[in-house]
Amino acid sequence: MELDVYVVDTFTTQQFKGNSAAVIPLEDWLDDTVMQSIATENNLSETAFIKQVSLNQYQIRWFSPLTEIDFCGHATLAASYVLYNLYESAGELEFITQEVGSLYVNCRDDGRIEMSFPNQMPELVENVPQALIQGLSIEPVQVLKNRQAYFAVYASELEVEQVSYQAEFLKQLAPLDVVVTAPSENYDFVSRYFWPANGGEEDPVTGSIHAGLVPYWAQQLDKQELLAYQASKRGGMLYCRMQSERVLISGFAVIYLRGTIYL
Repeated sequence: MELDVYVVDTFTTQQFKGNSAAVIPLEDWLDDTVMQSIATENNLSETAFIKQVSLNQYQIRWFSPLTEIDFCGHATLAASYVLYNLYESAGELEFITQEVGSLYVNCRDDGRIEMSFPNQMPELVENVPQALIQGLSIEPVQVLKNRQAYFAVYASELEVEQVSYQAEFLKQLAPLDVVVTAPSENYDFVSRYFWPANGGEEDPVTGSIHAGLVPYWAQQLDKQELLAYQASKRGGMLYCRMQSERVLISGFAVIYLRGTIYL
């Protein structure tokens, strides 16, 4: 069996920046263990498998090198880039997920790909887990959480840039990951994402967590359109806006690799 595979750098206009994801279109689903083995072999933060259901409608599943993931934004952006630019898709795409419902995607005139996610607004945590406090080098001013992660909120962008973490403590928070965030002078807010329990160490750019970050900062800043930056080593820019109960997140992407997997 031969499978096409694409690697796309997302939330960036430059190769080797943003977050890279592999995209593998399938005619039929592979065994879960095979898909996990492919994702482990790829050793990227995410590998997206897509299976067409009808015109512009696809089922999508995401695998990190360690496990299947419920919700991944940057690999959805990568899959959309492949469909729009290499498979000649046009109009709105629908990705059907197992856990978070349908994700809707459109390609804007400026080349940005805009994704519509369900609102994942986090809620305040009154009893902060000790493992979270021990796992971060700087204590946050506030902690919230949603179905995906704990949100450690800081007063300044500098603290987000300087905070370090200890994976052995953050792993104790599984299945939840940890996002650190603060307001910014150059952007509306910045963040970093740590996920040693589910994928690796620090994720370069995490589209899915912005389904929680955007409604939080929209409320805090009283703004409906926000510019976000994920301050990892690779870095990534996310253009965000609230739309009723949906969160719209868009970004650019560039192709890095096209190849064949032999099974």
